[in-house]
Amino acid sequence: MSRALDGAVELLDRSLAYARGTLADVTEADLDRRTPCTAWTLRALLGHMEDALDAFTEAASGVVEVEPPPPALTRVDALREKACALLAAWTRAARDDGRATGDGRGPVAVGDAGLAGPVLVAAAALEITVHAWDVGRATGRGRALPDDLARGLLAVAGVVVDPADRGVRFGPVRAVPDDATYGAQLLAFLGRDPGPAGTGHLAGPPPPISGEAGTPDGLAS
Repeated sequence: MSRALDGAVELLDRSLAYARGTLADVTEADLDRRTPCTAWTLRALLGHMEDALDAFTEAASGVVEVEPPPPALTRVDALREKACALLAAWTRAARDDGRATGDGRGPVAVGDAGLAGPVLVAAAALEITVHAWDVGRATGRGRALPDDLARGLLAVAGVVVDPADRGVRFGPVRAVPDDATYGAQLLAFLGRDPGPAGTGHLAGPPPPISGEAGTPDGLAS
């Protein structure tokens, strides 16, 4: 159990490093730009990311309270601080798990469900990484997904993305060339356009939209 959690925390560390680099490029002028998340502006996406960081950090204590999300926040500095807090919380949890006897810590209670800690941390790494790519797509100044990170997350996505999520949280799987990068394969699996020739590189920002869109009924994750 401890070894699995250690591996998941290491994956989370790399995902947060990628996200921090992408967030550094966000400016006030970008906040009303479209994102790959249907009907969400960058402003709304950053709010969703902040709420997710709070929930994943809370999960390190063993319980996540399932409540309606707070109003969207747009402070990139707050996201950076919460990213550091998330990594610190799960690093401590992995250390404490290693000191435990038997199977270590029990599952994390998420509402009425229980999720194994390594699965939850790996899911956090997936969400953070892909939404960081979404941020970069919105600004047009992001980076392609590192292939070693994307390779690990592709295995995670195959476990945590349920077919019932298609058309609700994710679009249909997109086709990519046989020689597509792992980054492109991951983006395509999550219903995103992986860019020219399946490279996973960004193709420039979408146009801004006026006003702030609320949480969509369509594809949000």
